[in-house]
This record gives sequence, structure tokens and C-alpha cells, in this order.
Amino acid sequence: MSESDVHRSLESVFRAERSVLLASLVQRYRDLDLAEEVTSDAIESALKHWPVDGVPARPGAWLLTTARRKAVDRLRRDQSLSAKVGVLQADTDRSEPNRLNSLDESLPDDRLQLFFTCAHPALAAGDRLALTLRCLAGLTTGEVARALLIPPATAAQRIVRAKNKIRVAQIPFRLPGPDELAGRVPMVLEVVYSIFTEGYSATSGDHVGRIDLTDEALGMGRLLRAALPEESEVTGLLALMLLVDARRDARIGPDGEIVLLADQDRRLWNAEFIAEGKELVVEALGGGQGGPYAAQAAIAALHDESPDADSTDWPQIVALYDVLMTRTPSAIVALNRAVALAMRDGAAPGLRELDRLADEASLRRYHPYPMARADLLQRLGRFEEAAVEYRRALDFARTAPEKRLLRRRLAEVSTCRGQADIITST
Repeated sequence: MSESDVHRSLESVFRAERSVLLASLVQRYRDLDLAEEVTSDAIESALKHWPVDGVPARPGAWLLTTARRKAVDRLRRDQSLSAKVGVLQADTDRSEPNRLNSLDESLPDDRLQLFFTCAHPALAAGDRLALTLRCLAGLTTGEVARALLIPPATAAQRIVRAKNKIRVAQIPFRLPGPDELAGRVPMVLEVVYSIFTEGYSATSGDHVGRIDLTDEALGMGRLLRAALPEESEVTGLLALMLLVDARRDARIGPDGEIVLLADQDRRLWNAEFIAEGKELVVEALGGGQGGPYAAQAAIAALHDESPDADSTDWPQIVALYDVLMTRTPSAIVALNRAVALAMRDGAAPGLRELDRLADEASLRRYHPYPMARADLLQRLGRFEEAAVEYRRALDFARTAPEKRLLRRRLAEVSTCRGQADIITST
């Protein structure tokens, strides 16, 4: 097997198995650092042996067995009492290899436990999110930093601080009891949605998104719903992700470029995801008490059930954004509401709403904000101002496809400006 084949096999394995593998190791050894270290060791061993021996029939089990053997070696070098206890358990793994082969059945529970451990209230909010993105989504420290819009050094500090807190406070790796769920579920959902949004709209690189992350988030959403069927916001989040991800195949053109929602070929949307998502929206909004994720899912459903942008129920979408502004007000929600308002009432009212957000710190380097202003200015025939806003958006965009889209828009508005000058001079 060639080196490139090995790398593809590893990538495929770890897309599906990494978080499961790590959760199992954490559940076994109660040590995040050790689990991550031996996971890396197992990968190195795979890179060494698979080109010679071939990829095993069950690569995940091979990696798990290798990682546990690496853990035995590390624990034997540690003379502390806790390490000696760990060695005894690790030796049990070696003496009962059949248990490794049946471990797959318990992995989802292990992963859910790790999720709730990372979302423990004893950890600071930012630390919880950074740690879970690192451990469950497999993001590098740099990717965590970009996902959270923080410097890499800050992301690294948050991850280390969270691990230290878990170790020092002896936070247990277990599912919370019924009395703890209310305080723990919101953070878990925030983490899952952060994984999904990073996958759907990558924060850096040459690609529009990362399918591995969106698939991971959808899998975790289904796992959470199976475990917590009575939690309406769990249902709402799964509905939202399904309804948004249903557009996956239409949002990237044949040339690999971004296709905005209004321009997408809706025949390419995933009808099964849309049908499932709409059913879940109805369930999440049961009794009219749905939370923010359910409201966002309802907005996504209105988009997905419309044959085109013009026939979308914009008044209802604005009303739903009004609900979100009362429950979870933010600059991003206000930005989206302004765009929907422009579709309902026209470009000028929408632009006035956007201008009210000019001093929002969170939008200053957020490229969708100047891009939205540029689009409305272009619709109003204010081409020179639109060009300025497209340039601002281009400065803040982080991925190559985003930059190419904005360059195309800038070229279009520059052409319109030139045509307007010709008309004015004749």
C-alpha cells in the first residue's frame, strides 16, 4: 500500500473513530492527557505498520488495542500509586482480548460521558467549549482558535486549564443525573452546534466546509436525541442541523465555488433530511415553548420548503428572528434579522437596520456584515459604496472560496459602476 493510500485510510478511520477511540480511553484511564498521547502513539504505529502489513480489517479495533498497549508502557514508567492501579487495569485488557472486540457496543455511551464531562459547570464556559472541540471534534489547537475567534495561544491555555481543572477537581467521567441535566445540556448543545458550524462554513483553508465535522455533529445530535428524547432543544438542534445540511450539495458549484442560498439549485437539496427536520421542528415547538434552536430550525424549514427565495415566507422569518432577539439577543441574530427585513420590506429599510449595528464589536471583523451592506447598497444602485464594503469583507474573509466569491462580487459591482458612469455622461 502506498503512503498516500495509508494517509487516506487513516483519515477515513479517524473521521469515524477518533472521538469514539478517545472517549473509550478516557473512560478507561480517567486521564485526558494520557488518552490523547496514546491515541497519537497509535497513529504513529499505524503509519509504520500499515504500509507493510496492510490496513487491518477492523482498523478502529487495531488502533484501540495499540493505544491501550502504549498506555500500559507509559503507566509502568510512572511509579505513583494511581499509575500502578492503571497498570493492573491495562494488564486486564491484554489478558482479555475478546473484550476489545466487543467494545464497539459501549463506545457511544463512553462518548456521551466525555461530552458531559467536558461540559461540566466547574469549567469556565470558554474552557468547556475549547476542550470539547479539541477532544470530541478532533480540531487542532489552531482550528479551535479560529472556530472561537481567539488567538492560538489563548485556545491552548483554555484547553490546558480545562484538563487541569478536571484532574485537580476530580471531575468524574460519567453521565449526569436527572437533577443535573438542566444545567449541563445547554453547553453540550452549544458545543455540538459549534462543531457543525465549523464544518459547514470552515473558518480557514481552501475549502468551503469540512464534511467530517458536519457528519460528526449530526451523529452527536442523533446520539443526544436518543439519550434525551424529552429535551425539546436537543430535538430542535438536530432539526436545525438536518435542515441546514440538506443544502450541502447545492451550496458548492461544479467549479468548487460558493453558491449563495438565493442562487442554489433547490432540486439538489436532500429531501430526506428536509422531511425529517420538519417533523422534528413540529415536535420541538410542541406547545409553543420551543427554545432558540427550535426557532432557528423553524426559520431553516421555511427556507427549505420554499421553491425559490422570492416566494419564501419572509414575514414569518422576521417574526421568528424577533422571537430570537427576545430570548437570545446577539449581533449575529440582529444581522440575520436585518437581511430578512430587507427581503420583506426592501433594501433601504434593511440597510437602516444594518447601520444600527455599525458599532457592534463582534461584527467589526465579521465579513458577512460588510458583505450584507454591500449587497443592499448594490441593490440600491450605490455602487461605489458597495465596492468599498466588498473590499472590507474581502479583508476579513478567511477561506479561499469566500475570497473568490467576494472578488467576483467586487468585479460585478465595479462593472455596474462603470456602466452607470457611461449612462450619466451620455
